[in-house]
Amino acid sequence: MPRYLSPEWLEAAQRAIDASTTVRHGTSGPDIVVQHVVTGRSDGVVTYHVRIGADGVKLCPGEAAEPTVVFTEDYATAAAIGRGELSAQGAFMTGRIRVRGDLPKLVGQSDAFGDIDDVLADLRTETSY
Repeated sequence: MPRYLSPEWLEAAQRAIDASTTVRHGTSGPDIVVQHVVTGRSDGVVTYHVRIGADGVKLCPGEAAEPTVVFTEDYATAAAIGRGELSAQGAFMTGRIRVRGDLPKLVGQSDAFGDIDDVLADLRTETSY
């Protein structure tokens, strides 16, 4: 059972995305990169990013060279979103996620990010938080 946001979890999430027939596996426009900075974990800050581009959808550990947007949230918020108990939009609206970057560009890819969330639903049951 992978721990949420661990390297094993990121690998399992990528396998689920790669196996999916519902996630768009590429875009014709410029890459969209959403970087997440998760604070408040017992083992330190976790940074990863999701890239949607012509080569498909990739989950990558670490910082992106040029993220479109950066979400910063604490672990409790990230875990609630990961478990499906809270939406990212709801967390943003209540101040639990801080966002910087090009939000209009992100909005144009909102369907793809929703598809990713749906695909990861099965992984939620196999994840320890």
